[in-house]
Amino acid sequence: MKQLHRRVVVTGLGILSPIGNNLRDAWHSCIEGNSGITRVDIGLPNNPVTVGGRLKNFDPGEFLDPKEVRRIDPFIQYGVIAANQSIEHSGILDSNIDLTRVGVNFGAGIGGIETIEKNKTLLEEKGFKKVSPFFVPGSIVNMISGLVSMKHGFMGPNTSVVTACSTGNHCIGTAARSIACGEADIMIAGGAEMASTPLSIAGFISSRALSLNPDPKTASRPWDLERDGFVLADGAGSLVIEEYEHAKKRGADIFAEIIGFGTSSDAYHMTAPPEDGKGAALSMLNAISDAEINLSEINYINAHGTSTPLGDAAETVALKSVFGKNVPQISSTKSMTGHTLGAAGAIESIFCIKSINEGIIPPTINLINTDPSCDLNYTPLIAEEKEVTIAMNNSFGFGGTNSTLVFQKI
Repeated sequence: MKQLHRRVVVTGLGILSPIGNNLRDAWHSCIEGNSGITRVDIGLPNNPVTVGGRLKNFDPGEFLDPKEVRRIDPFIQYGVIAANQSIEHSGILDSNIDLTRVGVNFGAGIGGIETIEKNKTLLEEKGFKKVSPFFVPGSIVNMISGLVSMKHGFMGPNTSVVTACSTGNHCIGTAARSIACGEADIMIAGGAEMASTPLSIAGFISSRALSLNPDPKTASRPWDLERDGFVLADGAGSLVIEEYEHAKKRGADIFAEIIGFGTSSDAYHMTAPPEDGKGAALSMLNAISDAEINLSEINYINAHGTSTPLGDAAETVALKSVFGKNVPQISSTKSMTGHTLGAAGAIESIFCIKSINEGIIPPTINLINTDPSCDLNYTPLIAEEKEVTIAMNNSFGFGGTNSTLVFQKI
């Protein structure tokens, strides 16, 4: 970011997650080590997956117009609501800002699969006339950015990145570059997902990606010897990011600075990482180089840590290849939220920022019997008070896409 001259800071946060539908509740649950995983029933006969991470006590009608709720897929609802939370948190609408210099970059890993499933059923059972006229606009990934822009009159860049489980990080990083290069002064960036549908779960079951553990309390267990796959979850995370001088001028609260963004490709396999973690390591090295910091300055890493046997081991190897014997303290908040796919990077970036603000590293819960091949400090079971001045967030996705963000205390 420093190479592009303009500094980028975070001035607003918004979140919907299985452990809380707002920033206060989600962070409290996170540091308390509360799991958001529960039993779920999606109506699939003989379904071996019986747990998931869904939003609780959530009614989109409390935040959106009833017509809007009917017309757009849940993942769009989640994204718009989280974005609105972050906008309110930032106070930008109370300031005299140039709306032509405000943009949105919000994505999803899969998109409106529930809407696709419902309309496919209508087509087959009742014919094409019963397919909703809002089927396409109500399910496409870029509609979060579109609706947020429309609601608030933001006329700057209106984009959407889709990179599977790296989406949230990529949206934030590319939005930060839009500010750093002078294309915008403010961006609303993040990711959303609601993919816990019958078709999606069936697909993940077939690919052997999901945990078959029937116990909600222990199903999501990164780096544990008994881990057997990730727990699919829903949610959204949103950051308002802003050019530093612009934020100072309007008297904004600044929660962190984005100092590094790195990306890479595994160039290896559709779904599996290489055992040597080479692509993940390259993503981290690129972010560190962009940040222009020393390895020793990083205090905390919110790892990708999905609870898959291959992924957790490969990330551990990657971390060792980057940091040698001095790997910083790590945790995986997916142990509590489950894996929210395209929303994960944004949600976990928020937890990184809160760690910086509060001086607390979230725990990795359910890490009872650590895999001997995973031998780093993963902050098992209990949060730890510790000064965090620089935090890193990793997100890696299907297709071998990798993304890393670096946040600094300011």
